[in-house]
Amino acid sequence: MKLAIAVVATLLLACISLSEALYDEQSEIHVAGKIICQDCSKNWNEWAHGGKPIKGCKVSVICMDESYRPIYYSSDLTDEKGEFEMIINKKNKRGKDLKNESCKVRLVSSPDRACNVMTDFAGGKSGVSLTHPSAMYRNTIKYTLGPFYFTSPMCAEPDNTYSASKEGYGRP
Repeated sequence: MKLAIAVVATLLLACISLSEALYDEQSEIHVAGKIICQDCSKNWNEWAHGGKPIKGCKVSVICMDESYRPIYYSSDLTDEKGEFEMIINKKNKRGKDLKNESCKVRLVSSPDRACNVMTDFAGGKSGVSLTHPSAMYRNTIKYTLGPFYFTSPMCAEPDNTYSASKEGYGRP
């Protein structure tokens, strides 16, 4: 019985080590997702499920080093379906390996004047770290994110970060 447990534990550790080695050997990171316009003037079902894709939205990825300095930046525009895909080489121009989890993908802008206010649904406004890959194949690791959402100016929440001035005017 003890021998069987030892064999199973050894096999489990070997599988974990192999998966970590494969994870580290990836030479490309693919990041994909979709950007949708949510209209708050619609009923709940249409609002939640009837968003329209936005062509030409800009999304960016930035990767940091151990000292939180940017070592990689790229951006992409969405296609007619509101989809984007970026391919990142795991070695930056200086030969340093990028760590997937040190990269964040976030919304940058929308060309649609009627739908250009960023939301933080799925982390689009604040950024999403690359921590849970959706696929791994040969030298590629893929992350499928979002969807991310923009909304119309009429749907935007008011900014409550305004602080009172010395004269006592404004909201606390």
